[in-house]
Amino acid sequence: MDGIRMLVFVLLTILQVSASLPQPVDEEGSRFVQPTGRFLSSPRLNTPEENAVVLFPRSDPDTLASVDCAKTNITSSVSSPPTPRAWSAPPPRANLTAAAKVITSSGPSGVVQSLASAKTPCSGLVPSVLETLGRVTSWPILTSSIPRPTSLLSPPSISLSVPPVSLTIPGKMLYQNIFADPISTDAPPANIGRKQDHPVRRLGITASSPIPTNKFYSNFFLGNQTSPTWLHPYSVAWTRGQGATGSWGLAISHIGAGQRVFGEADPSSGAPRYFVHPVGIHSVCLSATELGSGTVLTTESLTDFSGQVSLRPNAQASPAVQFPLVQGSGFVTAVYNGARPLIQTGIFFRTVTRANGEVKPGVTKYKLQLEDGTTWLMYAYRTGGQPLDLQVVNNGLAQSREPFYGTIQVAKDPGNGEQLYDQACGAYSTGVELSGTVDGNKGMYTFAFKKAGISGATLVMFALPHHQSSFVDATRGKMTDVKLQTTTKGVATAVLADSWTMVESQVPTDIGFLPWSPTAGTVRAISDPTKAFIHNISRQEASQDILKQTNLDSMYFSGKALAKFASIMLAINDLLGDPGLAQAGLRTLKVAFARFADNAQQFPLVYESAWGGVASSATYETGDPGVDFGNTLYNDHHFHFGYFIYTAAVIGHLDPSWMTPANRAYVNTLVRDIANPSSRDPYFPMWRSFDWFHGHSWAKGLFDSLDSKDQESSSEDTMHAYALKMWGAVSGDRNMEARAALTLAVQRRSLNAYYLYHSSNTVQPRNFIANKVAGILFENKIDHTTYFGGNTEYVQGIHMLPLLPYTPFVRTPAFVREEWDAFFSAGRAQRVASGWKGILFGNYATIDPRAAYEFFSGRSEWVGRVGWVDGSGRAGRGI
Repeated sequence: MDGIRMLVFVLLTILQVSASLPQPVDEEGSRFVQPTGRFLSSPRLNTPEENAVVLFPRSDPDTLASVDCAKTNITSSVSSPPTPRAWSAPPPRANLTAAAKVITSSGPSGVVQSLASAKTPCSGLVPSVLETLGRVTSWPILTSSIPRPTSLLSPPSISLSVPPVSLTIPGKMLYQNIFADPISTDAPPANIGRKQDHPVRRLGITASSPIPTNKFYSNFFLGNQTSPTWLHPYSVAWTRGQGATGSWGLAISHIGAGQRVFGEADPSSGAPRYFVHPVGIHSVCLSATELGSGTVLTTESLTDFSGQVSLRPNAQASPAVQFPLVQGSGFVTAVYNGARPLIQTGIFFRTVTRANGEVKPGVTKYKLQLEDGTTWLMYAYRTGGQPLDLQVVNNGLAQSREPFYGTIQVAKDPGNGEQLYDQACGAYSTGVELSGTVDGNKGMYTFAFKKAGISGATLVMFALPHHQSSFVDATRGKMTDVKLQTTTKGVATAVLADSWTMVESQVPTDIGFLPWSPTAGTVRAISDPTKAFIHNISRQEASQDILKQTNLDSMYFSGKALAKFASIMLAINDLLGDPGLAQAGLRTLKVAFARFADNAQQFPLVYESAWGGVASSATYETGDPGVDFGNTLYNDHHFHFGYFIYTAAVIGHLDPSWMTPANRAYVNTLVRDIANPSSRDPYFPMWRSFDWFHGHSWAKGLFDSLDSKDQESSSEDTMHAYALKMWGAVSGDRNMEARAALTLAVQRRSLNAYYLYHSSNTVQPRNFIANKVAGILFENKIDHTTYFGGNTEYVQGIHMLPLLPYTPFVRTPAFVREEWDAFFSAGRAQRVASGWKGILFGNYATIDPRAAYEFFSGRSEWVGRVGWVDGSGRAGRGI
């Protein structure tokens, strides 16, 4: 069976055609002007008009008016870069500071301040459209035929002798920390132009170092800085004087499974088309009396796992409150340095109880019972001055009349968390140090949390399901029974530890360029009749106009075309055993790649120092932020550059003499842009794309979004990791190779929890599993669609392409069988009449290689239908 599977790979490699249509450009748009945006129509429970609210300017920061969160009309209300959205914050409620009747009593648990009358809490808003700004809504695959070549390649009279290259990690410990060293600290190549500006301005950022663009906190420096940020399990948002509280502080929210909103059921699967969670709920707001209409939000210490938000009374003032935000934090922590705390809520206080005595020396504890039935615990650790003494003013406000020095921490109690929070309060994380090793097929990586606050206190942090399943025994022993629901990552579990260590025992260190499976390893043998059959086709495919097909105005489509031809030359050389023909095609492929290495493509790359990265000049020249899928604004860089990195790895494998310092520097620049492992690299942020906390990448760059970061194609995410592994192997960078192999193993675990749904999946909502794939996964919702349409072959297929040797490692046979039976069996795949058909059957080779071989070999209906085989499906265990 593995031999047949390899034949499918070869045929798909040879028969593929390029997916390379350029995208339309708005020639009349002015420079750097954001378009109004396009919304992909997607059925929703409510229309935008029913669920939307509008952002109104506040004339009086001390008033808060009652609002019905579900009945306000839409307007556009954001600043640079503006993002169309389904809603913004509701207008403020009246009488924020108006006193209400408060009943104070003392009991065994402490001093209780009760509100005499209950109010109905605001239930939040549900974003009701798919935001597509920066997303191209046309197919990412071939939509027109490629002409047959007018002449065929002939092998050169003198052939190069290509020495064998070892592409597997030796079965011994490579280094003590594969994350320790930078790839390079050199400036990007001189032929990449320099710019000091960027179409998106750095809003409120005080750091001068390269800034991560695709991380969880970027809403704090985009748009009007008010879209939510997800820490998991909590989310936070700057209220900016708006919404249910009218606060100028930071609102904290946690959404339970019961608040989840499902879309209508798909007629074919019965599964809801999406699920989403309400936003704009202000359970607890941490603010200060000093904050008002002049408040300015700034960010600093922006890293791959963490960032700090500061709220200043005005642009010249020192911060009144600072919030160190770290993914997975057990508490949301605010640091006060003499400001007077305001504790606000849009859910309304039922009781506010101050505990008798101190839970720890210097720590005052409050219990906040809200009108939605939830309980929040608050701990105030004073580092100077007086303890925090809160007076309840009304249902939505408790305040301190005295300055406070120290930290205020807030956590939601699921019913069994009070003892744990009492134990962990006073300490908080400020960041994460990542380290790891690879030893043969075993990889380990560690999150060492940086700490502040009370010395000697152990941190409480929340772990996602893929962390929990990979913990080493010592870390697993620190897990507790305290659990909180996340939005799109299942149930998080509190861990009482200052570090976590995860282990992956199936690191695919032995994956190379050739067909591979987890059970059989690399498969090399092809029968002579099969070689002869494929050879004729391969010569035609290698004779296509490589230079024309790769000379496009898109880094994405150019990269896909280059990778297609790279995989063809690889198959001819390594599988068909015809190095002469491979060299003939390789000669032209190197010329095509040189156009980009020389930065002479239609839209050259620039290195811009505003954010710190290499990006397409397309938006600089056209003013359209969405051109080339938003590359200039750092959308999809790991997809785009991944294809180039893979191509370079193949060229270097087939011709080691090509590995010149200039070519190495160019490719490593692309690598550093998407996967720089070190803070010692002064030109690029760490880990722009891959999120080590979530276990997968985020594709969204500098675009403000209510649902925060997202990623559509999980398979192109794994492609970028595979490309890094192969480039590391060819270039001799063992650390890079090991990091990428470990990344693939982590992706396998996380994607099968969050993106790919076998029937045994217990992470995502049970009624959603029948969709089999996520579609688009956001931090706040999962939408079983794509940005370019909702056809079944699109939604499922975007998580298949490209098909490469690692594909059966991530997309397991059991999963592929269930997906095929659910959507494509009984002739349904045959009825797909586009390039997606080839992708579907290339994927089918994982479970039925013989049937897939029949499809591609011409023994079935496919004969002459070149359009059924898309270049991005190249991938076939080959591209």
